[in-house]
This record gives sequence, structure tokens and C-alpha cells, in this order.
Amino acid sequence: MKRHAMLMLSGASLLCTAALAQTPAMQPVQTSGTLVIVPASGEVRHGNDEAVLTLMVEEQDKDKAAAASRVNQKMKQGADIVKRQDPSAVLQTRGYYTYPVYPEGQPQPRPAGARLQPVGWRVGQYLDVTTTNLAGLPATVAASQKMLALNGLRFGLSAGTAKKLDEQRIAATYVNLNERIAAIARAMGRNPADAVLATLDFEGSGNYLQQDAAPKAMRAAAVQEMQAVEEPSFEPGETTLQMRAVGKVRFR
Repeated sequence: MKRHAMLMLSGASLLCTAALAQTPAMQPVQTSGTLVIVPASGEVRHGNDEAVLTLMVEEQDKDKAAAASRVNQKMKQGADIVKRQDPSAVLQTRGYYTYPVYPEGQPQPRPAGARLQPVGWRVGQYLDVTTTNLAGLPATVAASQKMLALNGLRFGLSAGTAKKLDEQRIAATYVNLNERIAAIARAMGRNPADAVLATLDFEGSGNYLQQDAAPKAMRAAAVQEMQAVEEPSFEPGETTLQMRAVGKVRFR
């Protein structure tokens, strides 16, 4: 009985060996002519070297002309202060507004056809100051606040710096692409020299000033003419520029 069992096991082993011998060996995947899509990215950082300062003036008066006159005078004086403090700054006025102020708590409903009468007028204007003189920025802000109110401040990159960094991030992206192509070639068991870059598509995804949300408009507090203001403290921070690229690589 034992001899019969041993013969059966021996026969089964021979059958398995024969079956394995008939199974063809796994052949490596052919990669000649393969088209591979390779994504890459690059990133550069630089300290912000430009500031955009938003100043404003607002006046309220029963007489619309009187309010407008005070706004016009203070804006001119404020702009002159900024020019003296920072002669290289670029100034741009914008957002001149005039709107009525109505009384609160009037009885409702009003008689038919009756129009709500304003009790005064609010007039204001904004001044944008663009400067690369960050060292003198606190003094400029403090001096301008004698006449105008600080409404917003954001930092970014000057045009020259942004152009220089754009060249750097293109180079960084291309280096990353070559590194990834080499890694893919090695994973496929191919020589990186067999890879031919057929197409390279740079997708500009860096946003220079969009990471800095525009400051919300705020109603300025009353400005006391020619009152001294202590210098504020600012930290310009840095900007990160990113870029993506997609390459189509064909292996010979």
C-alpha cells in the first residue's frame, strides 16, 4: 500500500515537472516606440521687493461741495507728502466717490410719492502708491497718515525680479523633467539615452500677485490734519513662483 502511494506521488511530480517545462518563459515587455507622458514641476522663491500702498481720504458734510473741497485738498496734500518722502514711488489716484447719507429711523411707510431726503454727503478718494523703497516704507506711511488714512498694503515682486525668476523656474522645471525621464527609463530597463523628447508643453501656472488677496475696502477713521503718527512695522515676506510642464517622450 505504501509502495503504491509513493508511485502515485512520483508520477504526479513528473507530470508537474513536464508541465513546467512546457510553459514558455515570461518575455520582457517590448518598449521600442513607446510614447510616455511625463509631468514635471519647478519652483523658485524670492523675497518680495515691491509694495503697493493704498491710501484714502473721506469727508462727510451737509454741503456736498464743502465735503468735496476738503477731500480734494487733503488728497493733494497727502500726495505731495508721499512724493517728498519717496520720490521714486509711482502714484495713481482712483475710486473717487460721492453718495448721499440718509437719516436713520424715519417712519415707514412714507407717504406715496414722497422721496427720502439726504441729510448729508460722503465724499472720498483712493491713492495707490507703488514703491520698491521698502526700507523707507514705514516713514512714508507714517508721514502720509498725517493727512490720509491707510486702507491697504500688499507686497509682491517688481517686474525685473519677476522676469529673472521666470527664467529660473523654467530651468528648474526642465531639470525636474529630465530627472523624471531618467527615472522612468531605468524602471523600464532602458537606457535614458534611448529616450527622445518629442513634445514639451510648458503650462504657466505661477500667479505673481494672486496669492495675495486684494484687501477689502474699509471705511477710514477720521483723519486729524498734521497730527504726528508713529511709524508702523512691516514684513515684506516672499513670493513662491511655480511652473508645470508636460513632456511626451518616445523610446527608440
